[in-house]
Amino acid sequence: MTEPALVAAVDGSLASLHAVGWAARAAAGRGVPLRLVHVLDELALDFPRPLRTLENFDRVLTARGHRILRTARDAAKEAVPALTPDLVLLRGIVGKCLVAQSREAVLLVLGTPGLRPLGRILLGSVSVSLAAHADCPVALVRPHAGDEEPPAAGPVVVGVDGSPSSERALGTAFEEASWRNAPLTAVHCWDDRLLSAIFRENRWTADSGIEQEAHVVLAERVAGWAEKYPGVDVRQLVVRGRPAEQLLDLADRAQLLVVGSRGRGGFGGLLLGSTSQAAMSYALCPVIVAGSGEEPPGPSGSTPADPRN
Repeated sequence: MTEPALVAAVDGSLASLHAVGWAARAAAGRGVPLRLVHVLDELALDFPRPLRTLENFDRVLTARGHRILRTARDAAKEAVPALTPDLVLLRGIVGKCLVAQSREAVLLVLGTPGLRPLGRILLGSVSVSLAAHADCPVALVRPHAGDEEPPAAGPVVVGVDGSPSSERALGTAFEEASWRNAPLTAVHCWDDRLLSAIFRENRWTADSGIEQEAHVVLAERVAGWAEKYPGVDVRQLVVRGRPAEQLLDLADRAQLLVVGSRGRGGFGGLLLGSTSQAAMSYALCPVIVAGSGEEPPGPSGSTPADPRN
């Protein structure tokens, strides 16, 4: 059986090369192999051409794929000179090939473009689909400019709402904080606008009860993981407001944001929840989306709960 590796998808763009450097440091920190994967998209070949033209085009794409992988290997070795990544050239549909790679991966890393003028990353359909369907957590890493660079000593921030997806996110966040030797901020957000409207006359009592319950939920979720990772310094934070807004605010001062793919309020027909989509689109720091694949086990092997939205 192949040893689980940290997989970075490369496409020749500057964004993917930046992500390769991040992936190399993450692989070295975790003590796992780094696998660089480039997919020759068969859809690019799937339209009528004369046979000779098709063969030439295929040769050109293959040569370009090998060149992209060699350039990515150089970027990985520049980040971590002692690392020798595996180079994998595949042919097929990009999303399907990378989902297959995720089955033997501890983390799948994707490079994303920088923020557009309105402060939003334009997410491709492949990124969204992989975040929803990959069997391992998916990291989205974008290049930064100047003072946008996330603080190297900042905390790992994770959203917790008691759902199965957030349980997996919490486990991923503890693992990341552990090898990074970073503090962990576990955040539970509550938004009582509906209850406040219903119980307008007793709003303070209703709010107080909701907040107390939120503290209990967060403490219960964190306890098992904190026992498994005793070296991680954990801060538990209960905040009132929309989860996406609160997490993005904290992400401005974080080295990493971890979210579940879908939270308790998610709609069954959506690939991703609103909070994970907001994190992927707007966060300044790298984002790991966890919670896809099979239901996650808890720290003791039980099957507990899920994140925001």
